[in-house]
Amino acid sequence: MAPSHKRNVKLGKLSKPSVKIAKIDLNSTVDNILESKKHANDVFDVFEFLQSEREKDVITAVEACSNLFSTLLERKELFKGKLPAEDDALSGECSAEDKYHIFIRHRYNNCVEMLLEHLSHELHAIQEASLCCLMKFAAAEGQHPLEDLDWSEHYSFPRELMQAIVDRLLSRTMDKSLLISRFHEFLEKDDIRYYVMSSIRENVGKVMDKSKGEVMPVYQHNVFTLISNISMPKEESELSNFMVKQEAKHEHWKAAKLIEHKRTFERMWLGFLKYKLPGNMYKKVLVILHDAILPHMSKPTLMIDFLTAAYDVGGAISLLALNGLFVLMHEHNLDYPDFYKKLYNLLEPSIFHVKYRARFFHLANLFLSSSHLPVYLVAAFAKRLARLALTAPPTALLIVLPFIYNLIRRHPSSRVLIHKPSAEDEPLEDPYLMDEDDPAQCHALESSLWEIKTLQRHYHPDVAKTATLINTPLSQKEDDISEVLEITTFELMERNLKQTLTKSIPLEFEAATQLLSVGKDVMGQHFCLE
Repeated sequence: MAPSHKRNVKLGKLSKPSVKIAKIDLNSTVDNILESKKHANDVFDVFEFLQSEREKDVITAVEACSNLFSTLLERKELFKGKLPAEDDALSGECSAEDKYHIFIRHRYNNCVEMLLEHLSHELHAIQEASLCCLMKFAAAEGQHPLEDLDWSEHYSFPRELMQAIVDRLLSRTMDKSLLISRFHEFLEKDDIRYYVMSSIRENVGKVMDKSKGEVMPVYQHNVFTLISNISMPKEESELSNFMVKQEAKHEHWKAAKLIEHKRTFERMWLGFLKYKLPGNMYKKVLVILHDAILPHMSKPTLMIDFLTAAYDVGGAISLLALNGLFVLMHEHNLDYPDFYKKLYNLLEPSIFHVKYRARFFHLANLFLSSSHLPVYLVAAFAKRLARLALTAPPTALLIVLPFIYNLIRRHPSSRVLIHKPSAEDEPLEDPYLMDEDDPAQCHALESSLWEIKTLQRHYHPDVAKTATLINTPLSQKEDDISEVLEITTFELMERNLKQTLTKSIPLEFEAATQLLSVGKDVMGQHFCLE
């Protein structure tokens, strides 16, 4: 039986109640609605609690709505198909049964709308309760679809509801990190993950195009928080955990294919990274790029545009971008001829004084580990580092000097930098061009490592000792620079202060050892005589 028309119109615009909510038992109200259609209008009482200003009332109402509409969906008492306008249906020639189904379907839509609004509530408990209720509705809609979906592609998955949830999670004004972390639990379902990734790509394109590509820190932070923790399957056999069970044509369902997951994952990331990011976000993306993003992409080389743009940002971001490029070159045969030129241009005095110094030299050591690099390139890096070493602090020099020695060990042809023959009448001007950006044009091979000879007179004994190693034939075994990458000035001072003498120091006189004891005996005898 259809309820009165007046009550229906009232809920067309969802406004907060102005009168005090009466104390009623919502569980009994839900039971009455489910027991008899004549109590259908009591759903408005539940909605009044759902719009309350009290946290406890709202959470209680959310639980009531969850039980009510999940049961009605299971009973198939909601109108299925294209929903007609409520006023037209109630005033038309529909049967009482159809009017009831249309009414319940409209109330369900009202409930979903209010729950979506609660995803932006100021209280996290209400946000979380609303999210769990919406996901329960999604599961129920998957089992009992309300729309005639395209069975050739999406089957019975509630794609529109999932898109609405994702749109609310990716707020433009509110940090949703806490709620998104709760939502990640639902992404363990393979079909939810697939459609969420598709919804994210659609949302990002719509929002960023509307903003004309301008940086939106809060929004882009929410997007990154959501997509950075998506755990992708590695084998197609792992795709077995679905929220919606598809009995018919399961083998043709895109959500059940690993290649489709990878394709959607790739489009999602490329769609996000093609826009300008906040400065601090480039580093966050680049840190996880080689482990969490590239292995799950169908065509990892498509990241070249993003990595090139990230390099132009400068600083640590440039280095991390080169790390991504190196992975593409090493594992995916990317041809990037400017790689070592860009790395060479990162060698500036500032690298010795920033917090990412250890990471820089760790990665640089990795990039220059190949024995097939041309000798002019190795000489250019060794010479530039040696020149920078003249003004570097001791902690940096204990990294740079072994680094240069390792380069020479890997490439014996570069030993010419050490044993540079010279004539007596040869000018002492260094041909190396420090300001040249191209390592092939800096004339490093025509120069020598006289800077290391200079460091042999360094004020710090450890640096001077390390610099003198170049006077002797270098061993074949490379130095392990990992032990000194993280060393600080304080640790270096502490290490020097705690050094103990391993042997006696020669003196020009014989040290007195019995003087005090003899004097003591003489004084003792004197007192006894008295």
